[in-house]
Amino acid sequence: MTSRRPAILIVALVVLAVVIGGGVVRASLGPSAQSESPADTGIPGAPVAAFYGDSYTLGTGASERGKRWSSIIAADRGWNEVNPSVNGLGFVNNRDRLPAGGDLVDAVIASEPDILFVTMGLNDNFSMPARADEVHAAIVADFAALRRALPETRIIVVEPFWYTDERPQSLATISGWVADEARTIGAESIEGASHWIEGHPEWMADDGLHPNDEGYAEIARRMSEELDRRGL
Repeated sequence: MTSRRPAILIVALVVLAVVIGGGVVRASLGPSAQSESPADTGIPGAPVAAFYGDSYTLGTGASERGKRWSSIIAADRGWNEVNPSVNGLGFVNNRDRLPAGGDLVDAVIASEPDILFVTMGLNDNFSMPARADEVHAAIVADFAALRRALPETRIIVVEPFWYTDERPQSLATISGWVADEARTIGAESIEGASHWIEGHPEWMADDGLHPNDEGYAEIARRMSEELDRRGL
């Protein structure tokens, strides 16, 4: 990921996105970039909503856990939230940064969710086009594994989030792959999420990379609208 600040120029050329993006992913990782242990809100008998995502779903940049979009919508709908999302994670990017022996696909499957949100793909832009085949294959494999293990779960696949007004071509490519595999496994797709905080630098945290509380509130609002339309 890169900053919105004018000093960093991003153009919609895939090669440049790779060069700039690689450095930003490293910046988002560090001692604090650890996966949360899956934990729910403890509402007896409530639906379990699991979230398979990166820093934008982990809530990096929010002032507190309850301000991230996943926790907002889970609280509003009375769901038990399981959110083991990890900073910098992609379908292929930074998989080696997971805790030893850990895998987010296994973690969300183990939670036996009633609803599963897949919000991945942002960080894989920084490996495109060099690892395009790997990214595509990983998306296919992850989606197939999720549906095979969770045949009755309602899976909601969200277009990868994005953080600058400039957009590399790779974002459209990855978004297309994600949407295609959502259809393949009979999941529901939410399109347009990469635009949800576009044009609003005031919704970004001080790091210039992640949403702040206002940004996450806007993501939660837009997500809630999409879920309302789907009767969730």
